Amino acid sequence: ILCVFLTAFFASKVEHESKHCNGKGFQRPGSSAFDRVYTANQNCGHTYPTFLAMLWCAGLLCSQAPAAFAGLMYLFVRQKYFVGYLGERTQSTPGYLFGKRIILFLFLMSVAGILNYYLIFFFGSDFEMHIKTITSAISPLLLIP
Repeated sequence: ILCVFLTAFFASKVEHESKHCNGKGFQRPGSSAFDRVYTANQNCGHTYPTFLAMLWCAGLLCSQAPAAFAGLMYLFVRQKYFVGYLGERTQSTPGYLFGKRIILFLFLMSVAGILNYYLIFFFGSDFEMHIKTITSAISPLLLIP
């Protein structure tokens, strides 16, 4: 639900900038403000399928609480990226790097969940409690910029 609200916010910014440029259609030569808003919206839209897949896998295969925390942090970071992209292009870099780190965390959670499944299947060893403890301990480290 939060992804939908954030996407709607980004789309409203594109629409506002489109109306502000006094042109018709999406072809507005010379409007760098519109280009930045449109590009930021496209960049955010292209990352959501990957984010949703990683969030779903991490929550299902590993632990729901750290995955949900990382998901909320990712939405905050994408907002920071979008707003930073509206200013100087270098202002969006911290949001971009922070988002990559969160996606990596969700990916590693997914891999840990898959490895635990195969350890249970082949060797009968269950490390689920250890994995949940580690991910719960590491997830607050995502707050460090």
